[in-house]
Amino acid sequence: MMRGADQLYSVLAVTFLLLASIAAAFDPSPLQDFCVSIDDPKLGVFVNGKFCKDPMQANADDFTFRGLNMPANTSNPVGSNVTLVNVDRLKGLNTLGISLARIDYAPYGGLNPPHTHPRATEILVVVKGTHHVGFVTSNPPKLFTKTLHVGDVFVFPIGLIHFQLNVANTNAIAFAGLSSQNPGTITIANAVFGSDPAINPDVLTKAFQVDKNLVDYLQKQFWSEN
Repeated sequence: MMRGADQLYSVLAVTFLLLASIAAAFDPSPLQDFCVSIDDPKLGVFVNGKFCKDPMQANADDFTFRGLNMPANTSNPVGSNVTLVNVDRLKGLNTLGISLARIDYAPYGGLNPPHTHPRATEILVVVKGTHHVGFVTSNPPKLFTKTLHVGDVFVFPIGLIHFQLNVANTNAIAFAGLSSQNPGTITIANAVFGSDPAINPDVLTKAFQVDKNLVDYLQKQFWSEN
């Protein structure tokens, strides 16, 4: 009987380990828009992330970024400017899964327009100004919105459309932490009306239920990128 019990426990233990290994196995989160496979590694130029420096060659400069104390120019059509510190600007962020941004807004009406981060959740803290912020859920769309003051914090879940509007009569500042070394940004108006090549106007006319002349007009505009 003991031998049978031992065998049973062994089978259960092996089964548990197999299930645990399956549960722990998953595809890594993408760190760029796409990564097309290639059979010959000599022709490859990117990995999912960045190639790693020899740790013995790393130094403190690899983990340092300076300049977030400096205000950015908000003289653009949307009245805002995002200074993003991602892995392209701070090499030490590679594999760490975080990045940071400073967002400057022009007085009353400075807007970080509706956009998404396909690879990151964003947490925003207001340093100056009064911000009207919000995000929209996946279908059926529901709007979550709030007015934020200095010291307030708001979270925008990964991949959801969100925005920030400065409703103060002075310039405004916010800082945002993002849960990816390369969060990516898709500005909705830019993507829909400013893509290259342009989306077929018939698609947009039917999707938005508007006159084709309006779609043609919007596609001819200069779409500002933050």
